[in-house]
Amino acid sequence: MRQKCSVLRDLGAASTVGPFELGRLPGRATRSVASELVVEPNIEVLEMDKQDLQEAAHDPLVRAVAPVMPTRLITPVPLSGEAGPATEGGHTWGVAAVGALDSEATGAGVSVAVLDTGVDADHRAFAGMDLVQRDFTGDGNGDRQGHGTHTAGTVFGREVDGTRIGVAPGVRRGIIGKVLDDQGSGDSDMLLKGVQWAADEGAHVVSMSLGYDFPGLVERLVSQGWPVDLATSSGLEAYRANLRLFDALMDLLQARAAFGHGTIVVAASGNESRRNENPDYEIAASLPAAAEGVVSVGALAQGGDGLTIAPFSNTFPQISAPGVAVLSARTGGGLVSLNGTSMACPHVAGVAALWWERILAESVPHTATTVTARLLAHADTGGIAPDVDTADRGVGVVRAP
Repeated sequence: MRQKCSVLRDLGAASTVGPFELGRLPGRATRSVASELVVEPNIEVLEMDKQDLQEAAHDPLVRAVAPVMPTRLITPVPLSGEAGPATEGGHTWGVAAVGALDSEATGAGVSVAVLDTGVDADHRAFAGMDLVQRDFTGDGNGDRQGHGTHTAGTVFGREVDGTRIGVAPGVRRGIIGKVLDDQGSGDSDMLLKGVQWAADEGAHVVSMSLGYDFPGLVERLVSQGWPVDLATSSGLEAYRANLRLFDALMDLLQARAAFGHGTIVVAASGNESRRNENPDYEIAASLPAAAEGVVSVGALAQGGDGLTIAPFSNTFPQISAPGVAVLSARTGGGLVSLNGTSMACPHVAGVAALWWERILAESVPHTATTVTARLLAHADTGGIAPDVDTADRGVGVVRAP
């Protein structure tokens, strides 16, 4: 049986790993000359069978192979009851909670990519910006769904109707990859090519509020007549291979930093947990947030004793940010409040842009590794309610320099 597979190659260096093994620079733990190699990731989709996979395993340039999987936006979650005010005196509560109001940094000189459903480039939140857009879905540039406009507004949106919505409003260059179509769906090929494109465009930060759709893949196979156990097994194999492929891509991007500033990739942990139904109903962070080298983000809400974990937020994120009652840009104009780790992720991406501005002005290595270290080291737990589990909120709430 033939299937569509994403093939990741490093055109700048040979490798001997198998296609379904964790791709790394050859012997990263023992080899010290990685910085001497020209790292050149390349992703293509091929129709492959078992014989093709065997041949790929012996191709020295192939780092990983994975079946193409469906992806989808991380759907905002409606919450009943009081979610707290979305604004506080001319700014959103999230902008204040991450310390952006008190920071001298604005994101000036930093490029940020948002991989989502596109963006409403005519929205006043993006007035005066240089928006570099590319559509990977075939639906054309622009955001008819609304998710991408909202997340981009939180990262670098300008003031709208007297309200500051953006964490890093000094960012002038936004790199907008439309990797989800107008219905909020896509596939792993679109996403992987979007990540590569954003890095090639010089993005300092990549923000991704989306996930791999494992249940959707299994349902599709079952609808095609596959037995449930076979469909589940095949879906699990595809998910595992895609995790390894994303690990390999992140590894290549990290090695590429030897030749430039590198790229921080930030992703939402997912909204599948249901703590409001059962405290033990917790789902771990999903792909791509679960990939090695990706900064995974959980969602926080305002509470009487401090910030609390949102009931839907997947567990084991690295860091957390406001994700409930987040006010940001609405497609067509104006503002809208949404809930989700999708809303938390761009807060972290925006703060990463602020840290990039600070690092670029200091006499320290101007690399993604340096910025990521600052981002995680300066996370704060002081404002988080004492009963919030460390596994649910990571190192704490992200904080601006």
